[in-house]
Amino acid sequence: MGIQISPSILSADFAHLADEAAAVPTADWLHVDVMDGHFVPNLTLGLPIVESLLKATSTPLDCHLMIEDPDRWAPAYAEAGAGSVTVHAKAASAPVRTLREIRRQGARAGLALNPAEPVEPYADLVGEMDMLLLMTVEPGFGGQRFLDLVLPKIRRAREILDSREASVWLQVDGGVSDETIERVAEAGADVFVAGSAVYGAQDPASAVESLREQARRASNPTT
Repeated sequence: MGIQISPSILSADFAHLADEAAAVPTADWLHVDVMDGHFVPNLTLGLPIVESLLKATSTPLDCHLMIEDPDRWAPAYAEAGAGSVTVHAKAASAPVRTLREIRRQGARAGLALNPAEPVEPYADLVGEMDMLLLMTVEPGFGGQRFLDLVLPKIRRAREILDSREASVWLQVDGGVSDETIERVAEAGADVFVAGSAVYGAQDPASAVESLREQARRASNPTT
């Protein structure tokens, strides 16, 4: 699997989401941060906005649910047509059941870990997920500074996935920019969420391609 870039619409203009989606035509995904004001302090958007955005773009939606009780709500995002739905391990009461239900509804199932959560306790769930998301900031707000302390965990996650020959994507979210993406790619991530680095750029489409090329070079230093 190649490098994938998932621009986060949390940094986009919410009044013109269709235009903002169209501004990144080569993005692999559009990352949609769903926050409920409970699991994280911020409140963003929910299923109705996701349903509207699905009608406005052909780019698949990568829905990241930072909410309480994702066991109840996550399947609805998959059923609505999201291409990927990620829930936080810390919030899910029945993660295996929820990941399986997301898949049953036709979406890729992701499991997210906060910066302080170790990856090893979830190694046995690798077969139940399509993507492992490692937060590189504390979840809840965009524009935060990248936490280098997560880099060893990214390397450890890559070792676990490779040792099990798992076709599981390794995503990072938080502070990804042209200053940090090479370190993250070298550590083993292959899916990169970027908000401010894309939508804060003068040309979001060029920013996507620049990030992709940097990640490619770092992940394949001999090519």
